[in-house]
Amino acid sequence: MNWPARVAIIGLGLIGSSLALGTRRALPDAVVTGFDDDEDVRATASAIGLCKVADTLAQAVVGANLVVLAVPVGAMGAVAGAMAPHLSPGTIVTDVGSCKEQVAQALRAALPDPTRIVPAHPVAGTEQSGPEAGFASLFKRRWCILTPDADADPEAVERVAGYWRALGAEVETMDAAHHDRVLAVTSHLPHLIAYTIVGTASDLEEVTQSEVIKYSAGGFRDFTRIAASDPVMWRDVFLANREAVLDMLQRFSEDLSALQRAIRWGRGDELHDLFTRTRAVRRSIVEQGQDDAAPDFGRTHE
Repeated sequence: MNWPARVAIIGLGLIGSSLALGTRRALPDAVVTGFDDDEDVRATASAIGLCKVADTLAQAVVGANLVVLAVPVGAMGAVAGAMAPHLSPGTIVTDVGSCKEQVAQALRAALPDPTRIVPAHPVAGTEQSGPEAGFASLFKRRWCILTPDADADPEAVERVAGYWRALGAEVETMDAAHHDRVLAVTSHLPHLIAYTIVGTASDLEEVTQSEVIKYSAGGFRDFTRIAASDPVMWRDVFLANREAVLDMLQRFSEDLSALQRAIRWGRGDELHDLFTRTRAVRRSIVEQGQDDAAPDFGRTHE
């Protein structure tokens, strides 16, 4: 794959830095330029040789064939508007946000050629952040969902799909609104629950913070990993996808109430049936290669 010749990555956190490393590995002839509005992040990215780091947004996007916006979803519109005057004709713009409907609207309003916008969401990540957290294989065997509008240029869509495949991702295309509902239950709601559980534990007056940390069992420990994710990113996600998240949260609340009644009235069969179904979901995730079956999530025990 010879395209793209010049890639501009805006935002050099976990996803942006992984894109830079992955692009350099998969497309060694491509010129990769990065920019972040945080001066310290730019300095770190330069120090570790992440990519060619521009001093300004304009410098980063000039001459680029492909621009990837890896900024919080709440900042997409403003960043797109700021870079719009500096884009070359025909430049394809994509993003990595986990909310698609609102991001697409913001990009269409800010950019001169809506047909060259191909929103994307790589379903990959860790709880780490910053340019030093990235690694080239982050997207390998992970799904990247494209949500182009009906009037998007088919050639632009295929080029973005090819770019993600070059990085090792599996590519799927779906409607933006459908994407937002799917991710509300598979990603956004779990993060909301994790933030709530960890916050509840830290607020309990009868349990000191040291006890919460000292006696963290596997379940709570895994919730703290999720709850350590970038607060700015997740604040913007919940605000941008509020309708789908609130819908799924209502459904979750109803299911939780049913579970509460089963426990209260000693309905062991109901609990067993539920836990059997959820165990099967875990097996399906492993079978589809989205996780591995290593005991205790692959943790070492020394």
